[in-house]
Amino acid sequence: MMSKGSSLKQKTIKGLFWSMGDLIANQGIQFIIQIVLARLLLPEHFGVIGMILVFILISTIIVDSGFSQALIREQKVTQADYSTVFYFNLLLSCGLYGFLFVSAPFVSDFFNEPQLTLILRVLSLGIIFNALGIVQSTMLAKDIDFKTRTKINLISGVLSGIIAVILAILGFGVWSLVIRNLSMQFFYLIFLWLYKDWKPSLLFSYHSFKRLFGFGSKLMLAGLISVIYSNIYYVLIGKMYSVTHLGYYTNAVKVTEAASLSITAALQRVTYPVLSEIQDEEERLKYGFRKIIRISAFINFPLMVGLAAIADPLVNLLFGDKWMPMVIYFQLLCIAGMLYPVHAIDLNILQVKGKSNLYLQLSIVRKVILTILILLAIWFELGVIGLIGVLVVQSFIEFTINSYYAGKEISYSTFDHIRDILPIFSITVAMGLLVTFIGMMLPVGNLMKIIIQIIVGFSIYIAISRATKVQELKMLLDFLFPIMKNLFIKKEKVANN
Repeated sequence: MMSKGSSLKQKTIKGLFWSMGDLIANQGIQFIIQIVLARLLLPEHFGVIGMILVFILISTIIVDSGFSQALIREQKVTQADYSTVFYFNLLLSCGLYGFLFVSAPFVSDFFNEPQLTLILRVLSLGIIFNALGIVQSTMLAKDIDFKTRTKINLISGVLSGIIAVILAILGFGVWSLVIRNLSMQFFYLIFLWLYKDWKPSLLFSYHSFKRLFGFGSKLMLAGLISVIYSNIYYVLIGKMYSVTHLGYYTNAVKVTEAASLSITAALQRVTYPVLSEIQDEEERLKYGFRKIIRISAFINFPLMVGLAAIADPLVNLLFGDKWMPMVIYFQLLCIAGMLYPVHAIDLNILQVKGKSNLYLQLSIVRKVILTILILLAIWFELGVIGLIGVLVVQSFIEFTINSYYAGKEISYSTFDHIRDILPIFSITVAMGLLVTFIGMMLPVGNLMKIIIQIIVGFSIYIAISRATKVQELKMLLDFLFPIMKNLFIKKEKVANN
């Protein structure tokens, strides 16, 4: 009989495998579509979408109200719990859509962009689509069934991307981006209902609502604050500078998200339900947490620093000369994104331990600090680059705060965090500097330069990691080997049949 620990390990590996598969397949396709659209459209088209993105994201957080995280954390969830959440989310989403529909002209006037009124009214329909699929999506996450989510994301992304590219070729401009976002949410909803066999019952439990909302409301407020501040740059750049500058920033964020934030999301959505299962086993929780922190740093640090090092030829090759001003934006966002997975895993511990009040308080503290930094950047007239540079400073401040309070819950201090990831950080910096120098010296085309930089960077990183006996290299190989072995066995069985 399989032990509980072995079962949990296999479930984690399987979940991470499909979550990473989602990352590679879905985000890879989305990245390709983004490149094609950037070639077909202008920076200002992306800037227009960036202006209203914050309003959509805020509404999405409010609709969820933290219920998805509350349901995942619950050991036993009833049909009454799921149905209550479903009806509440649906009712709230309709109300928010009505509010955005009425408010659209005021948003348009604020940015002095007449076309925003209709765009916001159309794009806001996605809020209702998301509400209709929250329960099914949460059930898949709770079951750590990321195989199904990968399939749904992949199909939805491909279909919506094809539609967007066709519309862009036909000259629909910014509307090709609007339809892309809306159709992706629509397809995702349809396939969620097809793949996940669940239907709401005709009941609403006040007891369920009170219990789940009591925990989830704190996460909702924290998420709301986080979304507002992580997207405040769309408002600031759109209002204070040109729509073209906002287009550069929007595309730089998209490219960065295809790497760091995707890895963050993959780790967060797998580790939260897994760590929730062992929330009362202190030693296992601490051990699992440390492994996840080190592995995430080992993967994400070199990825983000490497992208920053090859940013110049990469942007030129993928997007063309008209997008070159976004290079510095992209590089700064990459450096800020190094610690995103560590932030997410630290915050997961607070949720797992039921510290939603502390989670909310820390969110407020971090955003107060960010507000001060933004005001200083504006006061000293540091421009768009100075504003984005603030995110780098903020990321390291957040690490200090998050690691301190999360560490208190499992006896894993900020110093322990630093001690575990410092060797990886040092190797990454050395690799990044050398790759950047090589890029400056090579008198070759962009494609060949990128290939050489990647090969050299990867070789150096692995060589130093082996020489200094960094444990994460072996841990990663131990993680990947059973996956590759299973894939090989499955292929061999298919071939024999």
